[in-house]
Amino acid sequence: MAEHVPLIQIGTSGWHYPRGRGAWTGIVYPPPKARGGADELEWYAQRFRTVEVNASFYRDLDTSMTRRWVERTPPGFEFAVKLHQQFTHPRMHAPSARDKDVVPKPAPAALDAALDALTPLLDAGRLGPVLAQFPASFQATEQAMAYLAWLTEALRDVPLAVELRHRSWSDARPETLALLDAAGAAWVLIDEPKFRTSVYQSPEVFVEELRQRPWAYARLHGRNAAQWWDHDASEDRYNYLYSKDELEPFVDVAAAAAALGKKLYLYTNNHFAGNAVANAAQLRARVGDPVEAPFPRTFVERFPHLADVIRTEGLF
Repeated sequence: MAEHVPLIQIGTSGWHYPRGRGAWTGIVYPPPKARGGADELEWYAQRFRTVEVNASFYRDLDTSMTRRWVERTPPGFEFAVKLHQQFTHPRMHAPSARDKDVVPKPAPAALDAALDALTPLLDAGRLGPVLAQFPASFQATEQAMAYLAWLTEALRDVPLAVELRHRSWSDARPETLALLDAAGAAWVLIDEPKFRTSVYQSPEVFVEELRQRPWAYARLHGRNAAQWWDHDASEDRYNYLYSKDELEPFVDVAAAAAALGKKLYLYTNNHFAGNAVANAAQLRARVGDPVEAPFPRTFVERFPHLADVIRTEGLF
């Protein structure tokens, strides 16, 4: 019998944060002996049905790695995979491009290699969307739109979610939607600190647009405006915990998606010291799909307001 996969898939952005002030070690994960021999991914996959892979943004994947992910997770578990930065931050990887108005394209072989690495996930039915996370500096110029059209067309054989952060894309909303719709790509709803140049999005508009589209993707980055651009370590910008009231609009988005029969992938990226896990667990509970497996006592000690949302029995 095929594994039933819920329409509303909620997880975190990444699962491995072992170092720094925002580490998950000793908060989210119990000691190895208390995990019964399970590694972090195995332990995570006992509690969530999906994860957004962050490591792929910084390093190339290979089939041996993605095959091991399949082996370490249960049937039905889905991986959303972030594209390597060479595809979304092209000027970073081609700084000497002569024509500054043209967005340089990576070599075709690079895209082929990135897709080949996902084959074990695809063959096992474990590949969720591929995420293209563009920076705030990526603006809706004619050249950028041409590049985005090329990338979405090149990836039309996989479900593609596109994150756009500059307000020029929302200022050109009809054109942006038409471009993404042409390749069946989803426009990611993002929640993050808002600045003068930030893309305009709202849960209400997102739900209205979802009526015309087959699936959706949302990411919660936190709202730490003070440290978003000015921080000692990059992890500091994600030092934010959503309140129950702040999560409610995204509960409404999930409820609307379910009512429309549309699949929604929702990931919490406010990963500092386990905040993302706490908020993902809250969201799971609010949509009627609570996490069943227990968490360590260290987790509920850091997030005491979750005492009625999660279980801790039997774990240190």
